[in-house]
Amino acid sequence: RVSMMEIYGDEVYDLLANRNKLIPREDSKKKVQIKGLECVETESKEDILRLVNQGSALRCTSVTGMNETSSRSHAVIQLQLEQGGRPTGLLSFIDLAGSEKGSDTGENEKKTRLEGAEINKSLLALKECIRAMNDPSSGFTPFRGSKLTLILRESFVGAGRTVMIANISPHAGSCVETLNTLRYADRVKQIGSTPGR
Repeated sequence: RVSMMEIYGDEVYDLLANRNKLIPREDSKKKVQIKGLECVETESKEDILRLVNQGSALRCTSVTGMNETSSRSHAVIQLQLEQGGRPTGLLSFIDLAGSEKGSDTGENEKKTRLEGAEINKSLLALKECIRAMNDPSSGFTPFRGSKLTLILRESFVGAGRTVMIANISPHAGSCVETLNTLRYADRVKQIGSTPGR
């Protein structure tokens, strides 16, 4: 079963159900539930790719000084694996929008600058969670800091494994961003998926 959602401006939208607004909530067992999220049965990898392409077409994009089709949101694709009708695993693929400086947006409109601020805010919340998970003396990880971190909570706790693929630029003008991305990826690599955190 496949689901796909977008986190745009700290709101969550279902990309497989015409961008219906979703509200993630923790249940009594501290598991994040997203009521109304469309989960589509699939039979093949072609089915999955078709759904990902369908959802990707609904993502918010905009022109910025860095990119003509810059994603203005984070996307989460989840594949629930089942065998004999019973869940056996969950794969989550997260496409994080890149952090932005004010100069990256160039002369673009106020909306683009506000979107960039929301992207940076959620990435900062994720950074704080990563910092807390890497600090043995921290007794608390602030997953409720943003919708992004609340949704990603299950990817970081328990017996889960986390892999980060960093998209970096070889351009000399992107040196600072590339270095920051590699530091971010290194912090994720150090996370020791501690149960209960």
